[in-house]
Amino acid sequence: MSEHQISTTDAGESLLNCAAFLAETIKSADGHAEAMKEIVPRFLAKGEVDLAAGLADTIEDPFSRDLLLTQVAEKCAAIDDDEYAFQLIEAVEDFGNQRRAREKVALVKSAKGDLERAFEIAEELEHPDEVFADIAVREAVKGNETDAMETLEEIEFPYTKVSALQNIAVFYLNNDDKPKSVKYLDQAKSIANDIEFIEEQIRAFIEIGNNFVAAKENGKAIETFDKAKNITEDLDNVHRDSFFADIALGFLHAGSLELADRTLDLVDDKTQMVTALLSFSQYFQTKGEESDALESLEEGYAILKSQKDLEIRDSRMRYRLWTACAIIFARYDKEERAIEIASEIPEEQMQMSALRQVAEVFAGKGKDEFALQSVKAIGDEYYKMLAFISMADAKKELGENDDAAKYLTDAHFHAGLVDRFGMRSEGYNDLAKRFYELGDNEKSREICLENLETISQIKDESVRAVALASLSDLYTEAKFELNDAEKEILKPIIIKAQS
Repeated sequence: MSEHQISTTDAGESLLNCAAFLAETIKSADGHAEAMKEIVPRFLAKGEVDLAAGLADTIEDPFSRDLLLTQVAEKCAAIDDDEYAFQLIEAVEDFGNQRRAREKVALVKSAKGDLERAFEIAEELEHPDEVFADIAVREAVKGNETDAMETLEEIEFPYTKVSALQNIAVFYLNNDDKPKSVKYLDQAKSIANDIEFIEEQIRAFIEIGNNFVAAKENGKAIETFDKAKNITEDLDNVHRDSFFADIALGFLHAGSLELADRTLDLVDDKTQMVTALLSFSQYFQTKGEESDALESLEEGYAILKSQKDLEIRDSRMRYRLWTACAIIFARYDKEERAIEIASEIPEEQMQMSALRQVAEVFAGKGKDEFALQSVKAIGDEYYKMLAFISMADAKKELGENDDAAKYLTDAHFHAGLVDRFGMRSEGYNDLAKRFYELGDNEKSREICLENLETISQIKDESVRAVALASLSDLYTEAKFELNDAEKEILKPIIIKAQS
């Protein structure tokens, strides 16, 4: 390990400095890298580029080191220190990572509006298409359509060109210039025929179809979705059902329920079928067709529950859809059904996560009795804490700050019962931030002190360093200065790190 970038004195004066100091002392290469991934970006956000680069350079894992050096290079490009940016890129070990770093720097220059410099960098790249696409879009946004079209001609791969044309089309649509938007969508559709990779071609046609729907050109949208459907019918891999589900939803939004149903009938995988049916349900709900919305939702849930073990390709995806069903039932004011479905999820953590999200929906609808009923069904203190925080967020969104503070107080109680100190610290962090946002600085600082005491008990060095870095965010945002009590807690942490 190289010489410390952070002195013990500096470590005692700032939470982020202390986090970095601790991270530098971590002997495990993986733990050191994981901590630095959280810490280095925070120094970049503060504009401390040299320190960030120095910390990144201490990482032994080549991939993590390259990743963070690239982030520092991007920051240098953003502040127009291009010379230092390219010095850092030269320090990136892996050639592929170095190429990506150059591309990212070019994209930063493009985002800043320095299109000439971005173009110069792109011309030296082996694969400059993404940068040319970004430049073209920004030229169009500036009103330089001729330049944009010339830049598009530099793009070799049709899919990238199609994406750029769609982005230009979306810009014009958002600025109430539908004729130009449709013109660029037509161009994108034409070029999509040249895409060689079939999955990319299908994806492109679906994206174009959705943009035609946004432009209220349903005829063109249906024609485009039909093109995607015909190509998908010849596809023979795991993406087939997913594409059919997306196309079916596209037909529905384009106004053809018949074509949507016919396409949905082609889907074999139950997970993709359920995904589509939930989207159908929400579409019907926005149209005020509540019976159709509920029917689609019930059908999707029935299919989900009917899956046999051999039919389940991705259990986590299945549980996410199960959670989505519960949430949508809650939004449709089917409270008991929502809680019942969430409680039936076989995987415990997913079940508690679903109940938390259902509770948030109820709180946002002013149905606090059902929100509390959902929390009561949660058997873990950590998830109870998260549920009360989510309910507080919902109340704050409604402007009901007194109720928000009440639920935060409940969350604070449960946070104190969480066994794992790392998870407890996460909760205290969220609570301190939310009390600050409610204007209760005194309560926020009180919880910050509790958090520091909790962090001091975390045994894992990497988790401890990351927890300090996370807490430092609030101190930066709220302009909190470390008080004497907090500094006293840091002292033994720093001494222990040196041993």
